[in-house]
Amino acid sequence: MATAPRPRTTTRDPEELAARLTAWLDRRLPGATVSGPAVPGSNGMSSETLLFDLEHPDAPVRGCALRLAADPAAYTVFPVYDMARQHRVMALVAEHTDVPVPRVLWLEEDPEPLGAPFFVMARAEGRVPPDVMPYTYEGNWLHSATDAQRAALEAESVGVLARLHDQFPAKEAEFLLPDGTGSPLRRHVDAQRAYYAWVVDGLAPSPLIEAAFARLEELWPDDEGPAVLCWGDARIGNIVYDGFAPAAVLDWEMAACAPREVDLGWTVYLHRFFQDLTVGFGQPGLPGLLRRGAVERRYAELTGHAPRAMEFHTLYAALRHAIVMLRIAYRQAYFGEVEVPADPDRLILHHAALAAMVRGDYWTDED
Repeated sequence: MATAPRPRTTTRDPEELAARLTAWLDRRLPGATVSGPAVPGSNGMSSETLLFDLEHPDAPVRGCALRLAADPAAYTVFPVYDMARQHRVMALVAEHTDVPVPRVLWLEEDPEPLGAPFFVMARAEGRVPPDVMPYTYEGNWLHSATDAQRAALEAESVGVLARLHDQFPAKEAEFLLPDGTGSPLRRHVDAQRAYYAWVVDGLAPSPLIEAAFARLEELWPDDEGPAVLCWGDARIGNIVYDGFAPAAVLDWEMAACAPREVDLGWTVYLHRFFQDLTVGFGQPGLPGLLRRGAVERRYAELTGHAPRAMEFHTLYAALRHAIVMLRIAYRQAYFGEVEVPADPDRLILHHAALAAMVRGDYWTDED
């Protein structure tokens, strides 16, 4: 983790992309110019972000961020990138809740201008807990904060989930349900099974991921709870902070209509993913941050809803993350960045943690 090269996140030429963006903007807002270079944002492993300043007397905002679907010819992480869906979710969250989301501006569904669909939104100003190196490592603003400051950030971040789940009309989220039958949770899990089948099509499957799916069935909750709008990629690395308070909630491509615990499990486990990696490299990390019990208590205090079946939901989060990690690893192999080992489970960075969850001995009373 500390020495391996960061996986390739784009195959596009930034200068060509900026020129094509300028031409597209001129059609939308004649006479508009891009002030300064259009530069890549903090791209994850999926969609790409381009940051730029817009100069025009009628410009709705100056600072912009463009969210561009992955290049379909570049071994994408996900099979489908529905930018209209993301745009709609963000607009609805702004309409129905006080959760801070960037203002969405333009949606372009035609892939011709930039090579793939995209949307433009107002750029959020602030700071984000880094993924590389993870915020659990020394040398970043969150790690350097005081315990009290991190506690405030945690409380406010759990509050984002509480307000989203409570304020957004559940009926308005039903357009996010995957095709199929059964409850929202069953459809969500079935969609993940289909995603896993796509990832390993023609490649070595993961015995660990398949064991995790089997374990999910054994742990399936008797009472799944009502479905709400789930953010999907619910983690502090997708929040822009003003000080230690959320200023903007980003990355809605995994938004879903599902039980609240789908978000809670993801929030808890994605922090543990970074924490486990950090400990594995000999650093203490941030063991007091986003502890499972503390997150559950805070959420219950804010909503009156006591989180249920969290062993199921944290396992589900680790399983979903494993599928993404496996796809990213196979993508690296496609680009010649890594070699595929005899045991494909070794491609999953958190395979030891996932195996422990399948056995049922990962979480302790202290968590």
